[in-house]
Amino acid sequence: MKQFSLIAGIRKELGKKANKGKSVGFVPTMGALHKGHLELVRRSVAENDITVCSIFVNPTQFNNKKDLELYPRNLQNDMKMLEDSGCDMVFTPEVSEMYPQGEEKVLDIDFGFLERTMEGKFRPGHFKGVATVVKKLFDIVEPHRAYFGMKDYQQLLIIRQLVEKLKIPVQIIPCPIVREADGLAMSSRNLRLTIGERTIAPHVFEVLDQARQKAGTMSVKELKKWTIKKIGENPELKVEYVEIVYSDTLIPVEKWDKKSNILALTAVYLGGVRLIDNLELFS
Repeated sequence: MKQFSLIAGIRKELGKKANKGKSVGFVPTMGALHKGHLELVRRSVAENDITVCSIFVNPTQFNNKKDLELYPRNLQNDMKMLEDSGCDMVFTPEVSEMYPQGEEKVLDIDFGFLERTMEGKFRPGHFKGVATVVKKLFDIVEPHRAYFGMKDYQQLLIIRQLVEKLKIPVQIIPCPIVREADGLAMSSRNLRLTIGERTIAPHVFEVLDQARQKAGTMSVKELKKWTIKKIGENPELKVEYVEIVYSDTLIPVEKWDKKSNILALTAVYLGGVRLIDNLELFS
């Protein structure tokens, strides 16, 4: 496995005669890797000739400076995990490489309703920052396929729209949420949970799973209200939002339609850590 910190270096390697004509799979990450990331890498390895992973904590997608400072970083451990998973190349640029001369100008793309609801509403500017860095990385790696986890479901739809709007020749591959044995969705931010908080965190998924079982037995409005109340029964959990939406548009559902793909999505604070999760109610 080869590591590159400069754009010119990885571009040169990917452009070598031996690599030309080979399919490239790409897994963009912010590091602090877990089994969920590694599933993306393994899928890319299985479906492509070359797999590239990036590790870059992108400052333009953080609207909370403290969150950026506290984001977990463990490059040495990440590199070992990637090598063990069959990754071929790792791109680990500094901020100055991705944003020369301190320039952090974001893409001026209107994602419409997608960037104004849920994550977009509570993290203004977040998705423009995500789109900016993903576009930069796509331009550098020029992958045939790029792999994204479905835990960040709204982000997945934003990236799909980015690719469509800018006609970027890459196939976006969504991959299922990977969970701990107790149901907690794997996330780099879970590393920031205290031992006590870690025992509380699975309650979010437990409630979503109960909501899935109740879906259709009460109105959408009642189920949303029930879910918020049930999560909040633990005083350590502070619900930011719960939404029940159509999976292809994120438009809120008003009446149950079992023929449509419907998701429940939530963001919950546990101490200083923000947990997000989602679960399909109907498919």
